[in-house]
Formats: sequence, structure tokens, C-alpha cells
Amino acid sequence: MALALGVDTGGTYTDAVLVRDEKEVIASAKSLTTRADLAIGVGKAISAVLEQAKVAPDQISMASLSTTLATNALVEGQGGRVALIYIGFKDSDLEKHGLKDALKGDPALVMSGGHSHSGSEAAPLDIAALEQFLGSHKGISGFAIAAQFATRNPAHELEAARIVSERTGAPVTCSHHLSAKLNGPKRAVTAVLNARLIGMIDRLIGRAQDRLRELGIMAPMMVVRGDGALMSAEQARERPIETILSGPAASIVGARWLTGAENALVSDIGGTTTDVALIRDGKPAIDSAGAQVGGFRTMVEAVAMRTHGLGGDSQVHVVTEGLQGGVFLGPRRVLPVSLIASEAPEIVHAILDEQLRATTVGEHDTRFARRVPGIHDDGIDVREEALLDRLGDQVLPIGSLLRSRMESGALTRLVDRGIIQISGVTPSDASHVLGRVDAWDADAARKALELVARKRVGSGDMLANSAEALAQMIVDQLTEQTSLTLLEAAFDEEPDSFGLPSQELARHILTQRGLAQHRGLLSLTAALNVDVVGLGASAPSYYPAVGERLHCRMILPEHAGVANAIGAVVGRVTLRRSGTVTSPAEGRYRVHLEGGPKDFSASEDALALLENVLRSEAEGAVREAGAEDIRVIVDRDIKTARVEANDVFVEAMITVEASGRPRVAAG
Repeated sequence: MALALGVDTGGTYTDAVLVRDEKEVIASAKSLTTRADLAIGVGKAISAVLEQAKVAPDQISMASLSTTLATNALVEGQGGRVALIYIGFKDSDLEKHGLKDALKGDPALVMSGGHSHSGSEAAPLDIAALEQFLGSHKGISGFAIAAQFATRNPAHELEAARIVSERTGAPVTCSHHLSAKLNGPKRAVTAVLNARLIGMIDRLIGRAQDRLRELGIMAPMMVVRGDGALMSAEQARERPIETILSGPAASIVGARWLTGAENALVSDIGGTTTDVALIRDGKPAIDSAGAQVGGFRTMVEAVAMRTHGLGGDSQVHVVTEGLQGGVFLGPRRVLPVSLIASEAPEIVHAILDEQLRATTVGEHDTRFARRVPGIHDDGIDVREEALLDRLGDQVLPIGSLLRSRMESGALTRLVDRGIIQISGVTPSDASHVLGRVDAWDADAARKALELVARKRVGSGDMLANSAEALAQMIVDQLTEQTSLTLLEAAFDEEPDSFGLPSQELARHILTQRGLAQHRGLLSLTAALNVDVVGLGASAPSYYPAVGERLHCRMILPEHAGVANAIGAVVGRVTLRRSGTVTSPAEGRYRVHLEGGPKDFSASEDALALLENVLRSEAEGAVREAGAEDIRVIVDRDIKTARVEANDVFVEAMITVEASGRPRVAAG
């Protein structure tokens, strides 16, 4: 009997499951995710699932982790302070593909160097400029290096990485290690995001491995990649960017395993995000353009997932404009008031009671702040330091923490860095008020919603006449935003785009009237013509109404709340390696390798060498990750041009995919 342990660390909960012989879930458990030290929540969930199944730790033959940590960090704009070394490009290239936005004000050095399309040196590497830059920038948690045509010749990236590593000791990400494709600015974005995530993911994996050993689980640990495949923990620490969409990808694999669905939309609601993907012909659809998360298009191959900042812990925003007003949700996650009240009840209830006694609702009412212990505060400015000193280790209302408008920006930056957490009203609080959930402090949720309900809208009336009325308004808005998210996904997958963007089509008056089954001189009917698999712990609470709204079959499978953790243990270890052969001159074929270009006089010799190198790398990496029964697939994409009735070789991209089941789970 093979017992596999799957763990998923979400924004709110950490889930654990035990799967026997890849066929049966024998136990599942949840624990609150502990942001300060994620291993605490991981350990509690694992201990609970072992106790439930009456299984000894040494019976576990494999452990696997999926996580929304990287996805949530990018959606919420969090992560470490990074620096970009940009070689051979122009300053104006920082504006391309959102690179400047990805840097978020972090330093960048644009310096001479780089190579040509053929792999020859375009300009010498300006080592003096690099060393001067390193001497003047401290407090960097990770460096990203991207050089012009590094996929043709990575020599300058490798040399710059060596210098940075020797001078600083900080982690370094080379863009050519993340993708073999051209497009320097896009590779640079991917490298910057990878560098930003390295410290965060390294801490998670390291502490998770420590916790497994403390519990007596000696099985090797795997991590789910963004395409649903498994990778070793060590590989994930080097390339954390590949774990973006890890949790969502695991949910798709889990949804397929739970339902056997051949064609369906999968909608997974967590605390921070709602992730929507398509299962087509029994397989998750892959995004050929690269994963897009938090507004950034990367070069990471991942499930074609639409990630929206909409979840059970999404911040509720009040719309006071218009006669009736209203609410909208997200994209930022906040701690539910009911949750922070369960952790600091005396402070939270005292403040909420004081706010309820006031004659008017304050701008910051119902909102609290607390520091996340264990998160480094390197590189903060004076105003941010003052806020942290004032906050200390206590829970404070935002109104008491902020002394001026100027400090609001400082607080936002500290939240973005993950140093401070904010609490506020969320759909989870609304569910507590409506009696759908009873996990935390329902009384605190009711007080908070009563406060928000008193806010005045354009007509002068209160937003809602009771906490219950506001709670229903919030849940209805969650239904509406989820429905729009699913409609956008469906329109995106339509072969005929109708000539309009999917976002506009989902909100189009005819679509909305069709969903409302309009009957007049015209009869309009619209429905989602595909099943939806609803996942997430709160899916049974929210998603039946979504199915009714879209007139589709809503499948809510057993164990839907732990589908991510299930997907973490039923996937395969898969790795891909890609490389290029070009033709710089007639009769000359150049293989672009890590150690530099190598020329041949015959194209087949060049292709054969590259294939052998890639096969060796892919098979070795998969075997190192702990796989057996390895299967290899080779894809050759050869581009030719027609010249004087002859086909002339232009270039070729070879991709080798090696995959196998984790060794310990196979027997």
C-alpha cells in the first residue's frame, strides 16, 4: 500500500490529504495558514490528517506541496526588494512588457554588453559599471540578470551572475535559465518576478521540510509546478517562478481526478483569489503565451488559468455614489474581522463597540492592523519605520495607527512587502452573519457589518438597514463577480471572439438580458453551455447561486475543499528543456548551448547534438527529482524559407519532455 501526503498552503487555510494507492482519499484536514511561519499551519494540518487516519509518519511514502503563495504574492504585489541587471538593452526597454511595473521602483542597471542574434558578442560587458552599482545598492534580497540574446549565448549573464554572487552572496536569477525563447524584456520580467519570490518560497519549502522531519516523515518532498506537473523541492527553490499557479494547477489535476470530467470549466475559490481554467478532452488547457498573474505576462509554461483577486477574504469596498450605492470586492485580501477578533477579542470588540457608539461612521472603522512576525524590514524608510514602532506587536485600529494622510502610503508599502496585515470586512464575515459559516467570531462580524451598513449613499439613506441585509448584498456581489469571471473565461475560449473583448462581452446588455431570460417582443436566452466544477472550502456556500445565475450544471464534488492537496499527489514529475539551432551563414549550423555556440556543417549533426544534450539534461533532472519509468517526448520545430524553389533552413527549436511517476509512489 502506497500512502501519499498532499499539502496545499492557501491564503487562509492549509489543507492536508492522504491518498492511498492513487485511488482513494482516506483522510483530509484543514488548519489556518500561519503567515508568520507557514510551517506551523503545515504541521497542524499534517498532524490532524495523520491522527484522523491513524497512520504512523513512517508509513508516508511521498509528500507533495502545492501553494498559492507565489500567485498571491504577485496578485497582491508582495515579495522581496530586487535589483535588475539589464545587459545590452536601452533605457526605453524598461517600459516594455510591464518591466518597469514589475520592478515597482526597485533599482535597475542598464549596462553595455550582450550578444547578437547569432550568438557573437555585440559589445564588451561593462564590469566596472556593474561593480559600482553593487557598491551603491544594499538591502537587495535577490538579483535578476537579463542580457540581450542570452538564449543565443548566455556568457554575459553567467559572468554577471558570478560577480553579483561573489560580491553580495544574494540569490541570482539568470533569464536564460527560465526560458529558451527570445524576447529579452519579457524574459527580464520573468527573472525579476523569480528574484522577488526566491526568499519567500525558500522559507516556505525549507520550513515545510523541517516540519516533515520533526513529525517523523522522511519521505522526499515534491512541489507542484504551474502546469500541474511535479518538481523536486530543490528545483522549486531555484526557480520559484515556476510555482506561480501551483495551487490552481493542482486544483485542476485534483478536479479531473475527483470528477473524471472530460470537458468543464473549473472554478476554485480561495481566500485571496478565484482561479478559473478549462479541462478539454480530459487535460488542463496550457497557456501557450506564458502564465499571466497579477497583470504580468511571464514566460512560464502553466495551466491557462485566469486568476482574479476575488475570494472569501477579499476586501469589501463600499460604493457611495448613486442613489442606492452598493459594494464591490477585491482585489486585495484582508484578514476577516471575525478572524482577527478570534485572535485578539478584547481589543477588537472594545474598538468595534466604541465605533458603534459614535454618531458617524469613520473612514477607517472596522479596519485593524498587525505586524507579521519574522518578516524582514530591510530597506524601509523613516516614515515606515515610525509606523512599525508605533504598531509594535499589538493589534491596532487603523484610525489610531495613522497620524496623517502622508502615512497612508507608508502603510500601503508595508502591506505590499508583507510586513503588516490589514483586517477588514470580507465575504467570510458576511457568511458568519448569515449563519453559513461558524469558524471564527460571528459577533465581531455582525458588529463590523452593522457599522458598514450605516454608511450613507447618494440618496442620504444608509447602505443597508441591517447587518443581515448587507451580508446578503456582499454574497450577491460575490455571485455576480464570479459569474462574470466564468463568462469571460468562456468567451475567451470561443473560437469566434465575436469581435469584442471577453470582458466587454460578459458585461454586454444582451448577455445580461439573456441570462435574465428576457421575454418581450424579443425572447433572449443565454446560458453557460459547459459544466462547472466548483472547488474550495466555501464553494458549497457560494456556488449553487452561481450555477443558477448562469443556468449551468454546477458540480460540487466530495473533497472539493481539498482538491488542491489531492492534485499535489496524483500528478507526474515532468520537465522540459528547449534549445535552438540557427544558420548564421549558408552551410553553417549553430547550436546554442550553455557553454557557448558550437558550429556544424550539416544541419542533422547540429540537431542531433542539441537533442542529445537536451535529452540528457531533461532525463537527469527528472531522475534527480525522484522519478522512475521515465518517458521522453521530443518535438522538433524546424523553420525553413523557400528560396529559388529550394527549402532553406532558417532555425529550429527542439523541446525535450521527460516525465515519470515519483519513485516512492510507484511501488
